Amino acid sequence: MSLGQTLMRLVRATCTLGGSGKHALETAHTRLIVTGAFFALAFGAVGVRLADVTLLPHSDDTKRARAARPEKLDRADVVDRNGLLVATSIATASAHANPKEIGDPVGVARKLASVLPDIDEKQIRDRLAAPDRSFVYIRRNLSPRQQYEINRLGIPGIQFQQENRRLYPQGRLLAHVLGFSDVDNNGLAGVEKGLNERLRAGGEAVALSIDTRIQHILRQELDAAVAKFQAIGAAGLVMDIYTGEVLGMVSLPDFDPSAPGESPDDARFNRITLGVYEMGSTFKIFNTAMALDYGTVSVSGGYDAARPIPIGRFTIKDDHPVPRWLSVPEIFMYSSNIGSVKMAQDVGVQGQRAFLDKLGLLTPPKFEVPEIGRPQVPQPWRPINLMTIAFGHGISVSALQVAAAASSVMNGGVYVKPTLVKQEEGATIQGTRVMQAKTSETMRKLMRLVVSNGTGRKGDVPGYIVGGKTGTAEKIGARGGYRKNANITSFVAGFPIHNPRYLVMALLDEPKGLKETFGFSTSGWNAAPTGGKIIARVGPLLGVEPYDLNAPEVKTALAVDLAGAGPRAVKTNPMPGAIGAPLVPAPPAGAATPVRGQPPQAALRPTPLPVTPVGGSTVAAR
Repeated sequence: MSLGQTLMRLVRATCTLGGSGKHALETAHTRLIVTGAFFALAFGAVGVRLADVTLLPHSDDTKRARAARPEKLDRADVVDRNGLLVATSIATASAHANPKEIGDPVGVARKLASVLPDIDEKQIRDRLAAPDRSFVYIRRNLSPRQQYEINRLGIPGIQFQQENRRLYPQGRLLAHVLGFSDVDNNGLAGVEKGLNERLRAGGEAVALSIDTRIQHILRQELDAAVAKFQAIGAAGLVMDIYTGEVLGMVSLPDFDPSAPGESPDDARFNRITLGVYEMGSTFKIFNTAMALDYGTVSVSGGYDAARPIPIGRFTIKDDHPVPRWLSVPEIFMYSSNIGSVKMAQDVGVQGQRAFLDKLGLLTPPKFEVPEIGRPQVPQPWRPINLMTIAFGHGISVSALQVAAAASSVMNGGVYVKPTLVKQEEGATIQGTRVMQAKTSETMRKLMRLVVSNGTGRKGDVPGYIVGGKTGTAEKIGARGGYRKNANITSFVAGFPIHNPRYLVMALLDEPKGLKETFGFSTSGWNAAPTGGKIIARVGPLLGVEPYDLNAPEVKTALAVDLAGAGPRAVKTNPMPGAIGAPLVPAPPAGAATPVRGQPPQAALRPTPLPVTPVGGSTVAAR
């Protein structure tokens, strides 16, 4: 019976009854009207709400949609220099429980283990049975599937809370660059720790200087070299010598930053920034630049390398002796230890130490990762140390330090702090002059000699005019002394060396000799060809156009008199007192030489080199 029919019957009854019966009917009538009005209002409100939700836009819809995740993720994204995402945070659920609400800890732990096979069932059981606790985590950062399976168990006392989890979309590729963070999203290694405060502030993504394409190439070639030469590890980097931007940085073995604890300690060890090694003959880059910059010898000068140099119980000799007077270019090209020692002796202990200090080789570099090795330098610095340091022994530094110092030798003599953060286009890069531009010009010529005629020939790449230096040093054993045939080999190169823009460094840890290398495990047979393969692949990506080695401007820029002026008396050091004083006025305290694109020595370059930096815009050398 409808509400209308009921009301009509009540009206008829009211007309036929009187007295108390009539009063009762009127009361019922009133109550029925009130009840009907209430239902009418209720259904009306539901109808209005349905119309509001389905037909009308509502400003709170977005807010309600965001209720399932944090209003603001507590860690900023990280992208490479081209905007590719390399680290991000996602909202996840974490399961927790109140032990006081758990009636059967043993049974609950068993059920949880059935959906979380890797969980420590005994540990969870003990936590759930603790009478003095009201909160315990079951598992943090659950996957959606894991959350669903736990929820299906229907266990009273288990709840979920929303948290953030750090993800690394590129996997192991940038492991030592990015590092990793803990479950509370605190950075523990790499830029995650070095830039922790900036990342925790959230907001705009942090852009690294790394180009993921170059990183891929670097890792592939180093990984292939490790496999081929049966090395225990490798490291390498690609750097812009004018901005200090590190475009690629790899250390092998590496690890998964999403699960760093699953890898051994050696995999988390950063061979680029944390490892410090005696670098061998690559140090002759700095030894030769030092002597030329101080003026104790000229490029046309030289030294007698006919006889080894006795020193205590030891003798300094050349691995591939050329027993005669050698010009400075020949000493560098043949990698003569004897000539290098005599070159350093003319500078002296104070001058050597001061020069290496200017190049940043005696103190830990400032960098965006916290894994920074402290150089091992002699204390005190004696004449015997001067002699061994001349050919890269008796001092241990990181590959990053060598790369930054070598960049200053090639870029016109300005030290630029290396960085993993992308520099804005057009920004002024601050640097400090550490040597004369003329010294840098000469060193570029000598570095080309090593690759064209010396130990770095296997690192040459047609069209890219590579210049560099090889280095081999035996590793120091745990109990001191050198380990025979346990070498660190390296190749430091710039290209195109007549007008350089980029540095490539390749380092191998304990490579083995092969049949094709005639049993040799020195850098010319492994690190140099590895560096050459890297240059051949990254060159096109960096926009470096191949050059004709016989082009007049190239030949002019690289011309050097290999014979020198012949034997003659060597000049004594003309600088009194602190030999480390520069030959050009030093900038005032706190001041720095602005460097951007192509720095002051560019006037020495006969032909502009159009370069497309990885940032995208074209920069022309001036």
